[in-house]
Amino acid sequence: MRLFFLLQRAAHQLRTAADRRCLAAAGITTAQLGALFAVQDRPDTTQRQLARTLGLRESAVTALVARLTRAGLLTRRAHPHDHRAVVLELTGDGAAALRAARPEVDRFNDELRTLLGGQEFLRTATALHRLAHWEPRDP
Repeated sequence: MRLFFLLQRAAHQLRTAADRRCLAAAGITTAQLGALFAVQDRPDTTQRQLARTLGLRESAVTALVARLTRAGLLTRRAHPHDHRAVVLELTGDGAAALRAARPEVDRFNDELRTLLGGQEFLRTATALHRLAHWEPRDP
């Protein structure tokens, strides 16, 4: 249990620090930043695909997309082949927010790389990637 506690504490510490920086640099949170990067990286993504990419419930993504749409950072349009789906697109303001946040994200990663050391940074990133995609067995 101690490892789980440390992961939770580290995640909270990192998210809080990164949110402050992203809000100051681009007016968006790290959750919003992640959604914008995902839409930028995969044009014509749907809300369902975005939920899978972010590892969130669809209801959480619906609320997140609504906030980003109200802020003018994303647009929604009907899916060309599935009348139930909505396709997400980055707006010019959304792309500008990503450009504004990028230097701060790079600085933050550089600080973590310095804190952990280059090799340890890569090992940690690899381990966290595996944990993020792990599917534990049910009891």
